[in-house]
Amino acid sequence: MFEFQVQATDGAARAGVLSLPHGEVRTPVFMPVGTQATVKTLTPEEVEGLGAQIILGNTYHLYLRPGHDVVRTMGGLHAFQGWSRPILTDSGGFQVFSLSDISTIGEDGVEFQSHIDGSRHLFTPERVMEIERALGADIIMAFDQCPPGQSSREKATEAYERTLRWLARCRVAFDRIAAEDGDGPLQTLFPIVQGGIHPELRVASARGTLASGDWHGIAIGGLSVGEPKPLMHEMLDTLRPELPDRLPRYLMGVGYPDDLLEAIGRGVDMFDCVAPTRNGRNGAVWITAEGQVNIKQRRFLTDAGPLDPECGCYTCTRYTRAYLRHLFVAGEGLSMRLLSIHNLHFLVNLANQARDHIIAGDYAGWSRAWLDRFAAGKAAAVAARG
Repeated sequence: MFEFQVQATDGAARAGVLSLPHGEVRTPVFMPVGTQATVKTLTPEEVEGLGAQIILGNTYHLYLRPGHDVVRTMGGLHAFQGWSRPILTDSGGFQVFSLSDISTIGEDGVEFQSHIDGSRHLFTPERVMEIERALGADIIMAFDQCPPGQSSREKATEAYERTLRWLARCRVAFDRIAAEDGDGPLQTLFPIVQGGIHPELRVASARGTLASGDWHGIAIGGLSVGEPKPLMHEMLDTLRPELPDRLPRYLMGVGYPDDLLEAIGRGVDMFDCVAPTRNGRNGAVWITAEGQVNIKQRRFLTDAGPLDPECGCYTCTRYTRAYLRHLFVAGEGLSMRLLSIHNLHFLVNLANQARDHIIAGDYAGWSRAWLDRFAAGKAAAVAARG
């Protein structure tokens, strides 16, 4: 259990299999985000039908509503939301730190104000481990301090050093709770590397993390938070030789198509992002030959073609661009569902294609051609609008 096997490589890119209590996950993999025990607007059957192997739950939101004790009473997150495949829960760290105007960070943890009712709460490493145990996901994340994008060296140092101290507390609490709850769910704890945009801090964070225990996987946090993309690529290049091949590497909160392929080429295995559903709810969709476009554009008014001629998802095989535009402009809820289905399938399928090309040994050439085409499509779409 929790074994990761690398099956093929092409340069730094890897194709592997991660064994978890609720099934195997083939990597590279994109993981849809189910913030409040649901991938927004979709049923679990629809999410599985578009090819998703593993989804995320959000500790912060589920703690506030309905409450982790409620989820535990209902049989854990899998039973509660009707999802039988693997689940990963984040620690809530990003959420409480993003509420910086209503939260206070201290060595013990983070005191924050609920965005729902204004009540005050304290997240400590120990408390987060208790909450994630109650939720029952296969993979749970350690509580970390995520600094703002492009933080100064001083702020980034403070965050990664505190993250290491909190990691030690998470591990002690995780082991204690698992021993006390012998009949509970099988889980593994992933640590998180911080360090901002400073290469030497990223290396120090990775080395400190790996020296702190024996792990089944490792996450890279604090990227895609406002820094230029070349800096994100630089941090991944810096970290790659520091991270053992035996561990799956999870890049947190990253999931735009070009980011996905660039990171896979730098040895990343797992991804998540709210962008597919958030963009879908706002009419933004990914089209292979056109980049990202908005369905409300007038050029789609009488377009009888599929959303993406190269996509085999439910939306693209059944509905025209004209109809999808009509639904969105009319404010119909079906538009959000259909566009979200497409965007999620687009990323899940892109990760699957990447895996196939890694195994075939031609990932570098295929991904560069794909990225060039996607970028050209985006540039043409911008020129057409301008």
